[in-house]
Amino acid sequence: MPTPNPAALDFLLTRRSRPAKTLTTPVPDRATLETLLQAAARTPDHGKLEPWRFIVLEKVALSRLAKAIPARGDALAIDPDKVAKAVAQYGNADLAVAVVASPKPSEKIPAIEQVYSAGAVCLALLNAALASGWGANWLSGWASHDRDFIRDNLGLQDHETIAGFIHLGTETNPPPERPRPDVSAITTWVAA
Repeated sequence: MPTPNPAALDFLLTRRSRPAKTLTTPVPDRATLETLLQAAARTPDHGKLEPWRFIVLEKVALSRLAKAIPARGDALAIDPDKVAKAVAQYGNADLAVAVVASPKPSEKIPAIEQVYSAGAVCLALLNAALASGWGANWLSGWASHDRDFIRDNLGLQDHETIAGFIHLGTETNPPPERPRPDVSAITTWVAA
């Protein structure tokens, strides 16, 4: 018979990301963030390959990214509103962790499963932060998918991609609840 953990299940059933634009200081200190990263690194990785890594972006680094956005947006002919949104995403943030999908060569574990594992790391980090009382949000955006931007500004290798940016801080306003999926509408039961 399994041993339930009602507090953990209740957390998962009620968890809610905090909009990044509502996060402010204080942010987790280094020791606290290291604990959150340890929790995220406990994600299943299908072969113990650790096909992901972290880049911790503090305020100065986030401001540098925000300044790099407009020129890249112009070069790609990105809509000015999308450019402004990306500038705000980085420029208004105080702390974010880039989760980098970094697949390893493997005959046994397909690259796509390694990328899924990086996505799981994002969710684990998000949930660890929320469970610790911090506000947190998982974001991406056009710049995070632009090969030149992530290579030139974050030092990613050709085989690496951004799984997500986890923004962390203190929430200023509790978010309203939003509609959730109707699980019965998206579930198929197969008995035979």
